Amino acid sequence: MGDRPVTRYRVRSVAGTFSRDRPDEVATEEPLEIRITSGAERRTLAITMRTPGSDFELAAGFLNGEGITGIEAIAYCTDEDVPPEARFNTVTVRLRGPLPDLPGLDRYFVTSSACGVCGSASLDALHGRCTPLAADDLVISAETLYGLPARLRAAQGVFGRTGGLHAAALFTPEGELIRLREDVGRHNAVDKVIGWSLLNDGPRPVLLVSGRASYEIVQKALAAGISVVAAVSAPSSLAVDVAREFGMTLVGFLREERFNVYAGSARVLQARGDAVDAEQ
Repeated sequence: MGDRPVTRYRVRSVAGTFSRDRPDEVATEEPLEIRITSGAERRTLAITMRTPGSDFELAAGFLNGEGITGIEAIAYCTDEDVPPEARFNTVTVRLRGPLPDLPGLDRYFVTSSACGVCGSASLDALHGRCTPLAADDLVISAETLYGLPARLRAAQGVFGRTGGLHAAALFTPEGELIRLREDVGRHNAVDKVIGWSLLNDGPRPVLLVSGRASYEIVQKALAAGISVVAAVSAPSSLAVDVAREFGMTLVGFLREERFNVYAGSARVLQARGDAVDAEQ
């Protein structure tokens, strides 16, 4: 158990009229149960299907996205109800204050590798625990954005072996890679890289995701105070609404030296230094 992002199999490869047996590596997918505790009280908050590795970061990022702060410690669970073979699939987060009042504490979130569950999917509810980003002087050039997908792909070590993982990466406005995390779930990859930043007090100005930009990804970025979110694929309508409502910059279809700016265009500069036209 533990940090093993790939699982090895024997497979039969078929091409045209030829076939052969060979070893292959597949992205590992296993459940992770996230428990929270304060004093003698403890609850299961979420169960998510993830790629093992960076589990503490995943837990920290997930809690931050749900508005839960004040983490005192994170460890693999040694509770008596958890069998030894499952302990690396169960994480306990000890909080400084009392357990929060969340719906997930009555009937815990169950998330898959395909779609995250991030609490209430409404702008009104989001206003209750997130505030619009303050105006800043962060800018990123179109030329820098063009180079980010190639830098992300070059750093995807497990994807190169399996072809089966999403990635999320933090970059500086100058395009330098800060940290990258991979997972079978887009939202897990985002939780991991945000969790790394939270636990290490690292910078997080620009977030790039390898797939689409959905509501849960933009919401997680907002909770972490990230100004610029870029995706190589499309955003959803609710992701655009969140970005516009809370003063974020959202870039989609970032590929082959092209992209669309769906929100916050003032932070994006063209190669010649002129601001991209503001969104309608």
